[in-house]
Amino acid sequence: MKRTYGLALGAALAGLAGAASADATWGDFPGTTLRVKLIGGAQYEPLYAEIPKWEAATGARVEIISRKNHFELDREIKQDIAARTLDWCVGSNHTSFAPQYGDIYIDLREVVPEEVLAGFVPLVLEHSTVGGRLVQLPRHSDVSNLYFIRSLFENEDNKARFKAQYGYDLAPPETWAQVKDMAMFFANPPAFYGFQFVGKDEAVNGRFYEMLVAEGGQMFTEGWEPAFNSDAGVRALQFFVDLYQAKAVPAGVPNYLWDDTGLGFASGSVALNLDWGGWSAFFNDPANSKVAGDVGLVRAPKGSAGIRTGWSGSHTFSITETCPSKAAAASFVTFLTDYERQMIEARRGLLPTRTQVWEDAKAEFAASGNDFMLHVFSTFQASMAEDAFTPILIPEWIEISNIMWPKIQAAILGDMTAREALDAAAKEVRELMEDAGYL
Repeated sequence: MKRTYGLALGAALAGLAGAASADATWGDFPGTTLRVKLIGGAQYEPLYAEIPKWEAATGARVEIISRKNHFELDREIKQDIAARTLDWCVGSNHTSFAPQYGDIYIDLREVVPEEVLAGFVPLVLEHSTVGGRLVQLPRHSDVSNLYFIRSLFENEDNKARFKAQYGYDLAPPETWAQVKDMAMFFANPPAFYGFQFVGKDEAVNGRFYEMLVAEGGQMFTEGWEPAFNSDAGVRALQFFVDLYQAKAVPAGVPNYLWDDTGLGFASGSVALNLDWGGWSAFFNDPANSKVAGDVGLVRAPKGSAGIRTGWSGSHTFSITETCPSKAAAASFVTFLTDYERQMIEARRGLLPTRTQVWEDAKAEFAASGNDFMLHVFSTFQASMAEDAFTPILIPEWIEISNIMWPKIQAAILGDMTAREALDAAAKEVRELMEDAGYL
């Protein structure tokens, strides 16, 4: 059965590798309705405006039954698994989330031709593979760099006062120690803040994890003993604690997720913002952002170990094993990740997973004189090549995060010390790893 629908779709999609044509053949699926669950949010919505084009080309209809942030979507999918109600076909996924879902998703190599897959960055496809199966087709990749309000750093009075207070020149920061100094220098609560960060769910654990790496630490030993409650871990967590306790970040950060930090920087009330490439065009758009025309960007700073933060992964689409219309679903996810759709997302700063889109987007920015977006792509391309690292791609990563983030949050709020929080988390994570058979 798998080979049958794989061959059918292969015929429909033949020759699409790297295709930029708007009249590509996506197959004929009249009367088919695809029920889908998608990630929602400011960065992700513009792609969905393309869905009617696929519907018109194929005769199929797309029914979006969920449109939530990824943490809520993850919980909903787990409820579906537990209740045996996987009555939908396509779901948003992520390389960090995918290992935990077992065999609910098909191997896309059964339904997507190799000539189509050849257009993707090989390493991204490798990270999208779980247990030897390509369970997700990558939409765009993520790594964070540091945005800042340029005029704050160009102001002569700020330069003089900062030099007098800290003993070195005010300039876009190269280290996280400098970020901490500058965040406290610029903060003027409640009207203005020096920095901000996501504060719950896997989001804050990911931020802790990359800071841990930058401080020279590691999550686990080679034998899977928790190792994040080290001196490096305490330093990493203390960075967030100190900024929160000094009121250099908004009081609401323990409840922040990605839309909150993106919209916060665009509001003009935050000096420095570690964020994804997908926000770049939004930040520089006067219709959406108060800092448009005043946005600076540098590579993510280094920790005390001389390592840049670079927690990375890819947003993806997967197809369920229970989907009754797998050929239509494969056509749909291939459409959403094709050259033309990735160019649409790249123009907004989302980092493409197709090799050709990187070069063509940069050429387009250069030809149109869009120096800002050209700088964005050059900066993020360097980060993806030199700084990016994935979280630990094991099924237990989200469970580990769900143990850790409340402890991290407790330290930020002052209910526990950084050492106490990490020791408590390490004890629970060790029990998890024992139960899972790692120890």
